[in-house]
Amino acid sequence: MDLRTTVGSVALRAPVMTASGTAGHGAEFANYLDPASLGAVVVKSMKADEWAGNPAPRVHPTASGMINSVGLQGKGVPHWLEHDLPDLLATGATVVASIWGSSVDDYARAAAALAAAPEGVVAVEVNVSCPNLEDRGSMFAHSRTATAEVIEASTVVGRPMWAKLSPNAADLPEIAEAAHRAGAEAVVLTNTLLGMVIDTESRRPVLGAKKGGLSGAAMHPVAVRAVFDVHEALPDLPIVGVGGTSSGTDVVEFLLAGASAVEVGTATFADPRAPRRILGEFGSLPGQRVTEVRAWNCTDDAGSGEEEARRLRAAVRRNEPLLLRGCARAMPAIELWRDDEALAKRRWQTGVAAQPQDIFGPVLKSGKKDSVGKMDAQWADDY
Repeated sequence: MDLRTTVGSVALRAPVMTASGTAGHGAEFANYLDPASLGAVVVKSMKADEWAGNPAPRVHPTASGMINSVGLQGKGVPHWLEHDLPDLLATGATVVASIWGSSVDDYARAAAALAAAPEGVVAVEVNVSCPNLEDRGSMFAHSRTATAEVIEASTVVGRPMWAKLSPNAADLPEIAEAAHRAGAEAVVLTNTLLGMVIDTESRRPVLGAKKGGLSGAAMHPVAVRAVFDVHEALPDLPIVGVGGTSSGTDVVEFLLAGASAVEVGTATFADPRAPRRILGEFGSLPGQRVTEVRAWNCTDDAGSGEEEARRLRAAVRRNEPLLLRGCARAMPAIELWRDDEALAKRRWQTGVAAQPQDIFGPVLKSGKKDSVGKMDAQWADDY
């Protein structure tokens, strides 16, 4: 089954990836699954230099997940490039690096160090959900200005950037827009929720750093809401959903909310094979596969347009939902395939137009409702 998807300009063989912070720095998962079978392996966030992390205890189970304060421990980007990345690339995996910092300059240095990474590193996740030591420790991801400054400083990496944002921000769509305008090709939604657990016997916080990030199943509805809100406000911005993904159905839920791909994190602590299992569940769900169709009519690349039209035909014949992106939302290039008899017999109610009417393909997400409605009216009489 064709499970390919794209996150901005990055093509992935599947919509399921590992999540940063849970997949290690290299090929640790190769003993449990084939990393090359996943969309990508997103490695643990790295600073430009070695970082010791937070004091122990660092991890504590919660009712529906876990809370952690590992503190982004790592040996830095140069060490990863020399010692960890080669083994990971040898597995055939598609790799997404992840960087963090305590200052804007930290991000710039980490990005610069990654600029010479091999082609197998297809994108860089810029984790802005970190304390900004230049602003009294406030999170970069809680400020549009700070987020934009970090993304701009990281452009020296010279490859697609995905901004990893925080669910704790009240104006998440605005921050996502600021990241995109500054150069992020996509956003990752979301990082963990701020939380705290207190031991009632010792009357002290259970984590060495007192507070930490909540992840796991309890986080999933929050992450889905974040994806939905950002996609609703910015329908053309590619999104990677992350938070409490533990089944194929969770993947579908993220895609329906507006994500192009999904990351699996905390589930791997209980089962290191979870990303492959979840991908298998997703691929086997009847009628749940979502085919993403880009705007083939908005490009001068004829080959690309023919490929998108081919994927569109195949998806509709398989009775699969379509996630329309960019100019494809209004489907003005419907003449590319309107003469196909099999497609001409299919009509589906969109449910998203201003006045829903039958159109080709079950459209799950669309942007400009008026343009969809006009398109419906235009072609309704032809079939």
